[in-house]
Amino acid sequence: MKLLIADDDRVSCLKLASLLEKWGYEVLACENGNEAWERVQEKDSPSILILDWMMPGLSGLDICRKVREQAREPYTYILLLTSRTDKDDIIQGMDAGADDYITKPFYPHELEVRLRAGQRIVGLNRELLAARNALKEQASRDALTGLLNRRAIMERLDQEMVRRTRQGKGLCVGIMDIDHFKKVNDTYGHNVGDEVLLGTAQRIQAALRPYDSIGRYGGEEFLIIMADTSCDETYKHFERLRRTLADLPLETGKGPIAITASFGVGMSGSDQSIEPEQLIGIADIALYKAKERGRNRVEVEEGGSRPAEQQPKKTC
Repeated sequence: MKLLIADDDRVSCLKLASLLEKWGYEVLACENGNEAWERVQEKDSPSILILDWMMPGLSGLDICRKVREQAREPYTYILLLTSRTDKDDIIQGMDAGADDYITKPFYPHELEVRLRAGQRIVGLNRELLAARNALKEQASRDALTGLLNRRAIMERLDQEMVRRTRQGKGLCVGIMDIDHFKKVNDTYGHNVGDEVLLGTAQRIQAALRPYDSIGRYGGEEFLIIMADTSCDETYKHFERLRRTLADLPLETGKGPIAITASFGVGMSGSDQSIEPEQLIGIADIALYKAKERGRNRVEVEEGGSRPAEQQPKKTC
């Protein structure tokens, strides 16, 4: 594990660094508090700090307070080195955010044991963070396809709408519906239907640009978000997705199955004020047109600033 030590006494700092390296630690040594604080703010900075209480510039207590104010993750374990033994001083150090302290001159074995305790705390914190992030990821993903679920893709749409407004750029939303999906379930069973949903999701996701987003909107419907595209470009992008699915059958446990999808796309220009629900409503109308006109096709509609039900529709 990497450690940072800060002590303005150069001899003491070198001796401590040599001892810690002997115990197998990777040591980053600093000669004053200002240098230590700069290193603490770097990416992948050490998770354990050993700080001398009194140093030129920032003291060990100052650094403790700054670290705790930032609420850093993963957790930073701080051990104070001090010659102070008064209980009020110790309370002051712990109240500033230190996890532990050791008085100078210290017994090496005592320091080693205290550092082991710090390692356990840092390790447990990392495990908790990993578990929390895994739960957060699980909560935002559709269990079958692994795509963003409906709530998460709608949150992504809200974020993109805010970004579009701030940057003055266009945005389009597409609803993709697998054609005759009920027939797949009725003919081959729901297990194969699940294979088709998963295969469709994987193929479409692989064909998207890195900055596009896709989520499972419900059933056999998927919501696709594309930013910074013109009307002509939008049609070309979604037509490419349509061909990606239609040109090659999906492999399933019951053999290859030919699948097509209909795409309804709602598009908002950079000069238009429109809510996410309105844009989805426009995409839904375009999807209805795609189905009405034979399925396996892309229909694009532009929307303006008025409510969706009042807008004159322009087909690209």
